[in-house]
Amino acid sequence: MVRKRRSDTPGSGEGSEPQETGVGRGAVQRPPAQLQQPHQPQPPYEPQQPQQPQQPQQQGGGGRGWAPQRGGYGGRGGGGGRMAPPQHYGGPPEYQQQARGGQQYQRGGGAPRRGAYSGGRGEAPFAGGPSRPPAPELHQAATQSPYQATMTQPIQYGSPAETLRGASSSFQPPEPTDVEVSEQIQQLSIQPDVAPSQEMQPASSKSVRFPLRPGKGSNGTRCIVKANHFFAELPDKDLHQYDVSITPEVTSRGVNRAVMAQLVKHYRDSHLGKRLPAYDGRKSLYTAGPLPFVAKEFKITLTDEEDGPGTARREREFKVVIKFAARADLHHLGMFLQGRQADAPQEALQVLDIVLRELPTSRYSPVGRSFYSPDLGKRQPLGEGLESWRGFYQSIRPTQMGLSLNIDMSSTAFIEPLPVIDFVTQLLNRDVSARPLSDADRVKIKKALRGVKVEVTHRGNMRRKYRISGLTSQATRELTFPVDERGTMKSVVEYFQETYGFVIQHTQWPCLQVGNTQRPNYLPMEVCKIVEGQRYSKRLNERQITALLKVTCQRPQERELDILQTVHHNAYAEDPYAKEFGIKISEKLAQVEARVLPPPWLKYHDSGREKDCLPQVGQWNMMNKRMVNGGTVNSWICINFSRNVQDSVARSFCHELAQMCSTSGMAFNPEPVLPVLTGRPDQVERVLKARYHDVTTKLQPHKKELDLLIVILPDNNGSLYGDLKRICETDLGIVSQCCLQKHVYRMSKQYLANVSLKINVKVGGRNTVLVDALSRRIPLVSDRPTIIFGADVTHPHPGEDSSPSIAAVVASQDWPEVTKYAGLVCAQAHRQELIQDLYKTWQDPVKGTMHGGMIKELLISFRRATGQKPQRIIFYRDGVSEGQFYQVLLYELDAIRKACASLEPNYQPTVTFVVVQKRHHTRLFANNHHDRHAVDRSGNILPGTVVDSKICHPTEFDFYLCSHAGIQGTSRPAHYHVLWDENKFTADALQSLTNNLCYTYARCTRSVSIVPPAYYAHLAAFRARFYMEPETSDSGSMTSSAVGGRGAGPGGRTTRPPGANAAVRPLPQLRDNVKRVMFYC
Repeated sequence: MVRKRRSDTPGSGEGSEPQETGVGRGAVQRPPAQLQQPHQPQPPYEPQQPQQPQQPQQQGGGGRGWAPQRGGYGGRGGGGGRMAPPQHYGGPPEYQQQARGGQQYQRGGGAPRRGAYSGGRGEAPFAGGPSRPPAPELHQAATQSPYQATMTQPIQYGSPAETLRGASSSFQPPEPTDVEVSEQIQQLSIQPDVAPSQEMQPASSKSVRFPLRPGKGSNGTRCIVKANHFFAELPDKDLHQYDVSITPEVTSRGVNRAVMAQLVKHYRDSHLGKRLPAYDGRKSLYTAGPLPFVAKEFKITLTDEEDGPGTARREREFKVVIKFAARADLHHLGMFLQGRQADAPQEALQVLDIVLRELPTSRYSPVGRSFYSPDLGKRQPLGEGLESWRGFYQSIRPTQMGLSLNIDMSSTAFIEPLPVIDFVTQLLNRDVSARPLSDADRVKIKKALRGVKVEVTHRGNMRRKYRISGLTSQATRELTFPVDERGTMKSVVEYFQETYGFVIQHTQWPCLQVGNTQRPNYLPMEVCKIVEGQRYSKRLNERQITALLKVTCQRPQERELDILQTVHHNAYAEDPYAKEFGIKISEKLAQVEARVLPPPWLKYHDSGREKDCLPQVGQWNMMNKRMVNGGTVNSWICINFSRNVQDSVARSFCHELAQMCSTSGMAFNPEPVLPVLTGRPDQVERVLKARYHDVTTKLQPHKKELDLLIVILPDNNGSLYGDLKRICETDLGIVSQCCLQKHVYRMSKQYLANVSLKINVKVGGRNTVLVDALSRRIPLVSDRPTIIFGADVTHPHPGEDSSPSIAAVVASQDWPEVTKYAGLVCAQAHRQELIQDLYKTWQDPVKGTMHGGMIKELLISFRRATGQKPQRIIFYRDGVSEGQFYQVLLYELDAIRKACASLEPNYQPTVTFVVVQKRHHTRLFANNHHDRHAVDRSGNILPGTVVDSKICHPTEFDFYLCSHAGIQGTSRPAHYHVLWDENKFTADALQSLTNNLCYTYARCTRSVSIVPPAYYAHLAAFRARFYMEPETSDSGSMTSSAVGGRGAGPGGRTTRPPGANAAVRPLPQLRDNVKRVMFYC
């Protein structure tokens, strides 16, 4: 599935459809009374005069202190507080020791007071605060006292923060040696205490144990849902594995399978003891019971199907050696499923998977774990010579209910089996005989056809197949080749005329080059037809993505029926391989206990008519509400790059937008600094820089800066959007808001309200805050300073062989509210999944070893913004496949540890590391589609539905959470898997926290499908693609989890620990004032 690109306009944010319905207030419980009492705000502290910077104290390793600096929030123009600039990687002087005073959520009547945070009294760095004992090893930190349920003291709005006492110091970081690091890794093998009921046996040498499930959750309203998992009975057969070697060796699994099929057909009864083996297409063969030999050699002849009847067909001889390798052990799989063994026996699972894939592999076109065929549903044209095929995904998974077969519907792009001439006509979308091909046309044709298999049509029944390696640089009429040893040359046109009596019509076109590049064969395009059943693995354009989404988008009830039909059609009870191995598959969807978690109360500003709000079915709106911290926009300008939008229209749009921002609670100057300017899209850089110069010249005498740039873009703007963001964010240091021409004309209230939400967080405001965060009632977040990270890596599209992957990390910058996130991005090696810049060291000629990286920079930034050092870290990591859990945890947790230790010796906050997965195939359906109380308007399960039993992991701490309301199609729940937990979360605490955070996403008034920090990291990584490759902005980047391959094969992702990597061009640095705010929203 291709993830659809989100543009900068909120119209494309998750679920930004118009929301007509006001929030009903039927029998809704109000929040606790203490939150309703207006507090008299106390006056903020006077900001101190800026002190002279202290000279950094040179202490050995140069580990910088991280005292807070003045004005973490509440900076320019009192705008709801911008985020403090996260630290550069280079190591500037010590931070000034001044931190925030109190928070002000204005209570009572009167105009809302700006400046959510005022400057406060100086505070020391991390002196005195509770510090954990030194524990750099990676075993789980000591259990903390259980969460105290008594913490319901609301924050006194406007009361000063507690002042820490102590003096500034420069921390000398202990530099871990190689020996220490290897000791740390060995420490990982220490297993956590296991409940007596679960006597785990060590099953493998895996050094880390993921946390066990801390019991099941109980919050929320209980219900039953159905899941697309089908119970599979564990066979009691004696499985044997045999090594297979086929010579001469071929790379094609198809040929290997054909060889093995011949062998089984001829020798099954005579030599294989009547057994029906399952084959993986490579080196392994599996049987249910032993073969009557330990090793045996077979001779197999394959007759080539490529030549039609009537001619002598090519025959190929193969030698096949089958040798006993091992007995595959199902006993340990049974133990694992019962929770009596820690590790999944992957080999046994793999055998069962191969057995169940054997039959569909022979019937359909296999792609990854899916199977496609024109017989499984109607083909749909996608444009430019592509069509979509329907199919199904199938995977066997260990779950709490035992083995389960996960089946889901799927569609993907295949190349239409057209004559090559017709394919090229569709690809270029014009009559190709009219004018010669341009260089751009040639490149496009070559890209689309390289690696594609074609068959020739000019030899009657002889349909020989070839693979295209390229195009000739000359036209067909100019091509000649040697016909004998003497070097006699003949033209391709003559040769086809004389040998086949075929007259080439399109002599001005290039020929296809087939076979190897050393001895190329030339085939005129018109004698070639594309072979059916070839998947298109390169990048789709926007129109093709839209067409494919239309095909795959199914309402839950239809999808459920299709899945049931697929299982029925696959007839596993009749499958000879399943029978042979004794695997029985249920034909009923698994029924699973679920709970619907309640939505959280959201806090809005007291000057609005509604001061708080309880979302209904995952959504609400801004009517009668004002942002809890409105930002300030004093100075703004508008540039219009759409020539269809007249100046008067642009002016009135800006006026309406400014009014909407004011109504929503921002302090927004109705007049721009300079009038609207119309610019040419092809001169974006010149226009931006000239206008920025003009506006700076006008503002500088008044000591003001530009707060916001509003940009109007044409609907189809190619690379304009990406270029603009790159110039604004990495060159000029301007926060911008782009609006498409179609929205400027419509000017709908809903659209303007959504844009105002984005503008507010881009200028440092907050839209809403969880009521429970303000009243300090969020378990394991409110009781002590907690920072929440989100991290993601986006990889380049298949087919882009060299462009780097991009990692993004965001971290909350406010506590206890946890709604503002600062973000950092970096480029790293192509398809590298481990985030390389989390922690890094380098040598400074003067200061010696320096420490830096994204974690350190964000921790310092949190410290400066809140005046606190985090004592707890919650790290949501997006886009990691199961095969990479161990490597990602080992590498990234170690980086977090080192980053903390580099700030202060023995500084080791407790860490919880959670992987967030969206690219899985589990779908949840209402038990009764007609029960109006069990589904939302789209027919999907209700937002807040959580499942942590039956279809989840047999022993580990994971859960499925559908936190959003569906819009169209079938909702995909997010899967959360805890890989490390020193904070000792209960199931309820982590599930509720995750669900509640989904209501704090800044870009729309809906709960979203994955936890916002992970979502923001995805947006930031996506944005950074534009900094690097402005020319590819017409389509989104593949997210890390979208890659089909597992491991590091071609196109797969690699998790080798990053070394001094092959030159990856670093991204241009974000400007300081940009990285303080949520610029990526």
